[in-house]
Amino acid sequence: MVKENNPIYDRNTLEFVTVALEYCTFVETAGQADRFAFVDKMVKLLPLLYLKASLLPEAASDEDIDLELSVTEDMYEAVRSRIADLLGDKDTYLETFHPDMQYSDTPIAAFISENLADVYQDVGNFVSLFRQGIEEVMQEAVAVCRENFRSYWGQQTLNALKALHAVRYDMDENLESVEEEI
Repeated sequence: MVKENNPIYDRNTLEFVTVALEYCTFVETAGQADRFAFVDKMVKLLPLLYLKASLLPEAASDEDIDLELSVTEDMYEAVRSRIADLLGDKDTYLETFHPDMQYSDTPIAAFISENLADVYQDVGNFVSLFRQGIEEVMQEAVAVCRENFRSYWGQQTLNALKALHAVRYDMDENLESVEEEI
């Protein structure tokens, strides 16, 4: 493939790869930081991930390419449970964008840990495919990631960010972090 006008060599793609790798690494090691440090980094990392994903270039999809997805159900569950344990009672929030919300008389609970694990699943698969270095696979990974961002995990990112913002800037939570630093 020619590098000129190739979406896998586009600056926006390469920047997304960098942020995606940082995101995956960070959520895979959730629990190594305290709650405040985790939430503080996530409220900075998620908007960057969202921005970089929204700038991914169009890439032609080739339905004939069989992508080997690497994020297993066990990996997903490990990330989700580590984040849930770390966030504790702050993991649950009320979902306002759920499709069933318009028909519901009661609030619908959602979980930050599930949102972040959902994002991890797609982004982790993208990073794994991109690392293979096979141009056709890399291009298909960009196309699939871009479409999945638009149809699913972009909204998951925003839902998690909304809930994490409330946790991060909750006065009681801020006081806990100040006390821990002293």
